[in-house]
Amino acid sequence: MNAAKKRTKREKIDGIQRVLEEYRRFDFDYIPFGSYTIPDGSFAYRQKGWDAFCTGFIRCGLWAIAPAFLKIAYGLRVVGRRNLRALGKQGAICVTNHVSYMDTLFARAAIGQFRGFYTMAPRNNKTGVGGWFMRHAGMWPFSPNLAAMKKLMQEMEARLKEGKIVHFYPEQAMWVNYPKPRPMKEGAFYYAVKYNVPVLPVFFTFRRDRYGHMRRVVVHILPAVYPDAALARGARIEALRTAAEQAWRECYEAVYKQPVVYLPDRRRNRS
Repeated sequence: MNAAKKRTKREKIDGIQRVLEEYRRFDFDYIPFGSYTIPDGSFAYRQKGWDAFCTGFIRCGLWAIAPAFLKIAYGLRVVGRRNLRALGKQGAICVTNHVSYMDTLFARAAIGQFRGFYTMAPRNNKTGVGGWFMRHAGMWPFSPNLAAMKKLMQEMEARLKEGKIVHFYPEQAMWVNYPKPRPMKEGAFYYAVKYNVPVLPVFFTFRRDRYGHMRRVVVHILPAVYPDAALARGARIEALRTAAEQAWRECYEAVYKQPVVYLPDRRRNRS
């Protein structure tokens, strides 16, 4: 792709994001989906036998290769590791902004190749080799199928008790190279309260080159926030969400030296 086409593509994406921001459609996924399958009751959320071997092999490969790739391609570095160490061996829910096709690798750089499991929408349960790789790299698709969801909840609870970290994209849509924090949905915080584990906010900041590609990516591991047992369940969820959003906002403002300001609201009936 030549320079002019790269700029045109970037301008098109920026234009879509501007309109969505103006209409406060922060959870709208504007990127077309490929072919996928909906997990059913037979879906293996915990790999066994040969599949478990493949999972271990892929995770080891990512552990060996990903750091060099991320350094060369993005200039990536991680800050705030003390906040991860403060969790000790306790399980946690991790929330990150969703800004790149590769940002699951950013999250892995933060929480470790062997500790994390990564939730995704059903439409991201791709068919073919790509889907096979994602599932064996620790990706867990949600599902409208009740039997599949029961298995997912059982696996999530078990992994959290083992001290693992379950990752969510709480914005619920990828906006490529979008630097501002977007509002979070409550799903990740619902599960944090359900399983009584802390939430680890992680925020990706970056610079963009003349073609709009992200460079100098910094993965910020922010202090964990904990459920307040004194609050009612709904209030506990909302308090976690608010605290995580505030952590993202403060990180953005400290790095970019400007407040979080969205484009003017063009909705007729604002809520």
